[in-house]
Amino acid sequence: MEHDINLLSLHRKVLEIRIFEESLLKMYDKGLLRGTVHTSLGQEAVAVGLLSNAIKGDSVFSSHRCHGHYIANGGDLKSLFLEIMGNKDGICGGIGGSQHINNNDFFSNGVQGSYMPISVGLALGKKINNNNNIAISFIGDGTLGEGVVYEALNMASLYEVPLLIALENNGWAQTTSIENNFSGNIAERCRGFNILPHEINGSDVEALYSDFRSIIEKVRKEKKPVMAIINTYRLGPHSKGDDTREKKYIDEIKKNDPLLISKKKCGEFQEIEESVKKEISNILNEIGVKI
Repeated sequence: MEHDINLLSLHRKVLEIRIFEESLLKMYDKGLLRGTVHTSLGQEAVAVGLLSNAIKGDSVFSSHRCHGHYIANGGDLKSLFLEIMGNKDGICGGIGGSQHINNNDFFSNGVQGSYMPISVGLALGKKINNNNNIAISFIGDGTLGEGVVYEALNMASLYEVPLLIALENNGWAQTTSIENNFSGNIAERCRGFNILPHEINGSDVEALYSDFRSIIEKVRKEKKPVMAIINTYRLGPHSKGDDTREKKYIDEIKKNDPLLISKKKCGEFQEIEESVKKEISNILNEIGVKI
């Protein structure tokens, strides 16, 4: 299914996610949030490139690191701020907080892999209804340590459901590197369940949009599960300050910051950045937040 997407809108959405989450971290330092936060700094292009190809009726599942996915899926910034602040005017009345969101076919859960069986069930329902919709489930490389993921992959393959599993491989499960927690090959694990893997790079939002357009079209047409293995980089800590990675490593992966690529490709980057900063500043002023 073709999408008429203005490329500038892709770069703007990447900036929205980055500036939103940077604002969250400042708010956390001031004690303005209820509970913890996990940002997706460095992984914004994945969310935008994929979900810009979603259509009404597609169901999206996410994890504890969900803000970028929610915003990329068209989520409202103001109500998300309020939700994470524990405000009754938030998306879920301030009860879900940063990790547990339920709104307009978007679902997130902080328990790793817990939503995978649910995404299989919803995808099966879409196949039965024959409505051309799919389910999209974001997981991380660390989530491959959860047994329920493999149960879900098995059932998704057996029932041949229209499910796209987007595995954001940033190489770290909290503070443990993939070399120390994962044995084997991710793509081969997919093939073990007769699920087709696609491995792509996760920093260029324009390239990701194009890659995901063809992948999603395949899932819609064939109504079978596919796993996209996206090699990406988590520029920030697991949560706020729990980062034991070496500075040399972090400095190296910052070269893959999607904002650097957007800045090179988008001639209007600075104007868009100023516009987004103003938009978010206006929202924060409206809800009485000063950072």
